[in-house]
Amino acid sequence: QVQLVESGGGLVQAGGSLRLSCAASGRIFSITAMGWYRQALGKQRELVAVITSGGTTTYADSVKGRFTISRDNAKNTVYLQMNSLKPEDTAVYYCNAFGVVTTTPIPRDYWGQGTQVTVSS
Repeated sequence: QVQLVESGGGLVQAGGSLRLSCAASGRIFSITAMGWYRQALGKQRELVAVITSGGTTTYADSVKGRFTISRDNAKNTVYLQMNSLKPEDTAVYYCNAFGVVTTTPIPRDYWGQGTQVTVSS
């Protein structure tokens, strides 16, 4: 069984920074990509950033230049450094592991439980 455990959310003033972490545990052989999504109250879940096992990154336009995603493949851990935070970044942030290969032959996707990020103005 694969589990994703997130940490690092909290309350911060506008202009501040936070760093989110997400560690995947279990009998994992490989993970194609790991990423972060967020869901604000009353809105749909949206992509924030994703990074492949090869290090290719993709960012939502709204966070480019402010957020940085990184990954430690050996630890199956993904990080999201969030700088210059704005009130509109307030949301529950979810970690996602895409294409996880374990002892079963078919890759699966997994989600973390979510961590709240609140940015005050």
